Amino acid sequence: MSPMKNYLFPVYLVTAFLIVYVTAIQANLSTALILFMFSISPLPILWMVYRVLTADVEVTSTFEEKWYEDHEK
Repeated sequence: MSPMKNYLFPVYLVTAFLIVYVTAIQANLSTALILFMFSISPLPILWMVYRVLTADVEVTSTFEEKWYEDHEK
């Protein structure tokens, strides 16, 4: 598995969790389910942040060369 996929999977999973959470609120689903999802929400966020920050991605350009990774200065 490439490094890109290693840290994008948590981003997709946590985004899906957020969409389900917001949809549950809007659909007025079980309050217990909504409160449970709210109470565990810091765990997926922390997992995602850890996986993204510890991803083995090599950056070949410097900040002076590129302001953003996809745009030449």
